Amino acid sequence: MTKLGLPDKVTACLFDLDGVLTKTAVVHAAAWKEAFDDFLRQRQGLAFRPFDTLADYEQYVDGRPRTDGVRVFLASRGIVLPEGKGDDPPELETVHGLGNRKNAFLLEKIRTQGVEPYSGSVRYVDAVRAAGLATAVVSSSANCREILTSAGIADRFDVRIDGVVATERGLPGKPHPDTFLEAAHDLGCTPHAAAVFEDALAGMDAGRAGDFGAVVGVDRVGQADALREHGADIVVKDLSELLEGRT
Repeated sequence: MTKLGLPDKVTACLFDLDGVLTKTAVVHAAAWKEAFDDFLRQRQGLAFRPFDTLADYEQYVDGRPRTDGVRVFLASRGIVLPEGKGDDPPELETVHGLGNRKNAFLLEKIRTQGVEPYSGSVRYVDAVRAAGLATAVVSSSANCREILTSAGIADRFDVRIDGVVATERGLPGKPHPDTFLEAAHDLGCTPHAAAVFEDALAGMDAGRAGDFGAVVGVDRVGQADALREHGADIVVKDLSELLEGRT
């Protein structure tokens, strides 16, 4: 193991964004809740059961592309919506319309609240770069560039594979490994020489499916066992633990 807490064979680090690099998971969860609760309240009336920002977020939407999150969560409530189109207005009751409603809420929260990075993650990324390892950010978010810029860390990554790039290149999102594999390819390394850093169970599944050199689970919400069950080789509460040899 290197001083970075990784196998010696690792030459590149592939970081998820929300919950790993930035404190935006809670912002995403709040935006999802606002969008879903508006929809469910109108549709279900007295039978309304709100979106749970812990259980529902982690199980159904965390780490997934936006429209997949809409489909999977609504399926858990026995609801199927027409797909619609990518430019559907937020008030339209389609998969894309509801996804766009969530995105509007998210962008407003980012604009008004800003985005804060995890200081331990910034220290770790800086150490990784100082050691000569390549870096990529791999996110299902179409707002990845804006979030990185708001957090002041956009210049720390050699490659960005996000929701926009995935759509342009026809890559399926997590739990499929394709976006991580694409990042490794763009960095010029094999999956065996790359480490994946994720906090979502869908991201763990992607890391395991891609047969990467190491899969690091970041446990921000007390789900260490679940992260291991879904493929994490190492679980930490903060990436700074890898610098301190606490793995």
